[in-house]
Amino acid sequence: MAVSALFLTLKFIYQHYFNGATQMKHAGFSLIELMIVVAIIGILAVIAIPSYQNYAQRARFSEVIAATETFKLAVSLALQQGMALADLANGANGIPAEPASTKNLASVKVENGVITATATAIASGNTYVLRPNADGSAWTIEGTCIVAGFCNS
Repeated sequence: MAVSALFLTLKFIYQHYFNGATQMKHAGFSLIELMIVVAIIGILAVIAIPSYQNYAQRARFSEVIAATETFKLAVSLALQQGMALADLANGANGIPAEPASTKNLASVKVENGVITATATAIASGNTYVLRPNADGSAWTIEGTCIVAGFCNS
């Protein structure tokens, strides 16, 4: 009988002190858990912000590339009609006049058949230069956009 009373007493103590302590209800997050979450968010932000800025500049520079298409077509047509490269400039021989600048496009100039488009400072300020071959069927891409990774050569 004394053994069973001792056993019941030990069982009560164990249930009351040990099981009760392990079955406490959590009311929120611990400080270490919150610090880990903040650290993870910080690491992701360090990676994401530069990637987004590069993406935004590439998207702005795409307007500069798109603006040259009209000039590219006009120069190609003029060369295929037999006009000399020296005669090809903005506003002459079917080449459009220089467009007004926009938020991303500073200028598009045609001189001797070579198209030079310049981006504004907000769009990285790089240049996109298109140089035609003799008949206007192929173009060589040059400019500072190649080094910046905004266009391919």
